[in-house]
Amino acid sequence: MKTLRRMLLLLAIGYVLTGFAQVGKEERAVVKRFGRVVAVWEPGLHFGLPWGIDRVDRIPIATVRHIRFGYAPDQADNAMPLGQLLTADQNLVNVQVAVDYSVAATDAGLIDFLTQRDTADGLIARAAESLLAEWVASHGVDDVLLMGNVLIPRWLSERLPVRIEPYRLGVHLRQVSVAYLAPPDEVKPAFDEVNRAQTNNLTLENRARQEASQRKRSAQAEANRQARMAEATVGDKVAMASAEAGAFGRRLSQFQSLRTDNPDVLAGIWWDEMGKVLVGLKARGRIDLLDSHLGADGLDITQFLPPRRR
Repeated sequence: MKTLRRMLLLLAIGYVLTGFAQVGKEERAVVKRFGRVVAVWEPGLHFGLPWGIDRVDRIPIATVRHIRFGYAPDQADNAMPLGQLLTADQNLVNVQVAVDYSVAATDAGLIDFLTQRDTADGLIARAAESLLAEWVASHGVDDVLLMGNVLIPRWLSERLPVRIEPYRLGVHLRQVSVAYLAPPDEVKPAFDEVNRAQTNNLTLENRARQEASQRKRSAQAEANRQARMAEATVGDKVAMASAEAGAFGRRLSQFQSLRTDNPDVLAGIWWDEMGKVLVGLKARGRIDLLDSHLGADGLDITQFLPPRRR
């Protein structure tokens, strides 16, 4: 009898211990009591009612869930192509998109995700597919193929959270990317040829822009050089004119102070300046001294002047 009581006591203790639960660092736990949510536990050791009364659902909040939808390149040829969408100019493109999401780390988000976790992937994929079809249908095939890898993720990232908000999935959108984007296999060679031609055109345009930019920089540099030279020339001219004006002012002051005592000072200044002029003319071959034309009888005008120096 004592053994039975001990066994019952141990069973009771063990049953009570089932109320303890350890929640990991990157987890949250939703506690349901008879199917009704009564608590959300943070990381750590917690105690609730024993098993059968309380149910503890641990939800990893750091886990990033990954879903893909749309076209699958390896799908069977006889199957109806999934992810084959019609563009605005009535062309077909094959698109596959990947969406990464995690559980929202809030009490309401955890409860919503626990309620919808079995359908969350499907609802997110259907909502994203409808948005993807809208975007493709509003763009031409060239825009879809050339810019879709950049514009589609931006479009879905902005609108998908709003689209799935009424579903109360309790998820947080992390990233959207295009996993596959190409024309149908039947016309892919033609599209590849067009893409190569467009790429070649873009290369030529970029090269022309670079050459134009380089020539513009060279012209600007030459203009700056000419401007600096002009500024330097102007500075030299101004300095020379200032020096000459200063010299003239000093000569004028000197003349005004000397003419009182020497009335012939102006004539002396005139002959001084004329001497400078005559020296310059002689150096350029414009005049010559008459000494070589003087003879015994005076100036011989029959002699020719020496040739002008050039």
